[in-house]
Amino acid sequence: MTLERLNQVNDVPVRSVRDAAFATYGRVIDGYDFSGLTTYMEQQTPIPENGNIYLASVPEMEQDAVVSRLQAVFYGGMPIEVGYCNGRNTTYNGFEYHKGSEINVAITDLMLVLGHTWLIRDNTYRVEDAEVFFVERGTAIELYQTTLHLSPCRVTDEGFKAIVVLPRGTNTPLAEKTVTDDPESRLLLQTNKWVIAHPEREPLIRQGAFPGLLGENKALYY
Repeated sequence: MTLERLNQVNDVPVRSVRDAAFATYGRVIDGYDFSGLTTYMEQQTPIPENGNIYLASVPEMEQDAVVSRLQAVFYGGMPIEVGYCNGRNTTYNGFEYHKGSEINVAITDLMLVLGHTWLIRDNTYRVEDAEVFFVERGTAIELYQTTLHLSPCRVTDEGFKAIVVLPRGTNTPLAEKTVTDDPESRLLLQTNKWVIAHPEREPLIRQGAFPGLLGENKALYY
């Protein structure tokens, strides 16, 4: 089994999102038909040769019938955006969080590295406090707004694909960044996107991410 293999090759435990340990990070979602979005992802979205591709809002995806139901029921009428993240990432050297839940739908098997915002101290977070979870293909999950996360990690050479649903406007450029006496203001990188990066995560640091991730610049194996 994939989960058994991942635990054999990694030096940190890899648990299923159906494990009780996931309960403080999020939950598995049932009751929504993601088949139309899944077909679109399988047929229309590529996995890049290197790195990741993230699109916050894809109009063709947002026309699917499940989107209006998610907006009305899951998000209680709030406007939402539907996009995707595809790639070949294996590292966890940065974390982000949002004010509002995120939905991920695994189009392929993938791993997520998750943490708790309440363990952030003076805008720093320790890598060893994070936990790794396996998300089986076809599984939809909610990540609570107190959950630190970033790109999924692949579990095969081919890479990963995931649908991403968020409150509309999330992960788009800020009109203006204002630093106040609230320390959290230094973590705001984009609209509704607060980020802590490892000092060695140069692309994020160049974008203005706060270098507050302490510990090893880690990778996961498959």
